[in-house]
Amino acid sequence: MPKARKSQISLLDTPYYHCISRCVRRAFLCGEENGKSFEHRRQWVEDRIHILSEVFAIDICAYAVMSNHTHVVLHVAKDKADALTTEEVIQRWHRLYKGTLLTRSYTSSKLRSGLNETQIKTVEATAEVWRKRLFDISWFMRALNEYIARAANKEDDCTGHFWEGRFKSQALLDESALAACMAYVDLNPVRAKIAKTPETSDYTSIKYRINAARVGKTPKRLMPFAGNPTQNMPKGLPFTLPEYLQLIDTTGRYIHPNKRGKVEHLHPTILERLNIEHEQWLTLTTQFESCFKHAAGKVIHLEKYAFNQQQQWVQGRQNAKRLLG
Repeated sequence: MPKARKSQISLLDTPYYHCISRCVRRAFLCGEENGKSFEHRRQWVEDRIHILSEVFAIDICAYAVMSNHTHVVLHVAKDKADALTTEEVIQRWHRLYKGTLLTRSYTSSKLRSGLNETQIKTVEATAEVWRKRLFDISWFMRALNEYIARAANKEDDCTGHFWEGRFKSQALLDESALAACMAYVDLNPVRAKIAKTPETSDYTSIKYRINAARVGKTPKRLMPFAGNPTQNMPKGLPFTLPEYLQLIDTTGRYIHPNKRGKVEHLHPTILERLNIEHEQWLTLTTQFESCFKHAAGKVIHLEKYAFNQQQQWVQGRQNAKRLLG
């Protein structure tokens, strides 16, 4: 029996998660089928991810929009949600949903003065429910997938399920798992042979980052790189942008079918720091989903996660020992 989603997300263990959604219908999310193109739907997904990054207290680390599935690597920023005022919570929620008559009145300076104490307390209680949803991955994925499903169903003039009933999630328990998963996601189009290089991989976070870097900017809708790898999960991805780009470039050259074995085995700084061998790294960045189930990380972190989740055995122990040490 599948594990309850709320029990898979454990902020006690990690704020980082890899989520995958797959289409259940034969029709593609994007791509072409029977002479009809669905490519414009990729932009729908990317735009929606960017919008949700501004509403939820959840940072986007990486994403890739593929022909029949999507990948997102997320960072739950509970402290960001906790710091929001009641009005800020309501304003964020109203960007996606209508809210209630009382919450709409509360955000209007003209109407708020007419609310009595009981009504204000009701608004505050409602806002606290929404605050929790703003750092809830299930609500984030719901806001993403429901929106795309309705738009696609309307365009296809049909009803019914568009996505599989549940999105798949993997807890990323340490820097090694996070780096490998981000590379796995960012290099999806290269691995699928629909892009030759990371910078030409449309509708991916790596292209979005590169385009921003080219003009000397940091992408506003993605979690920034913070560096400082000695700190325990700093606010920001625990690598530098140059390190990550070098890692992606080198890995992409290795896995590209026309370039396999043609690039000298250089050791990027990040691989040296994470103590991952090249063959292990290639396995991680090409088979990440099959290597781990609900959580990914070194054995010590998987054991702690299993204990916190009250699991009787440690899933993925052998792969973690073989690939991450």
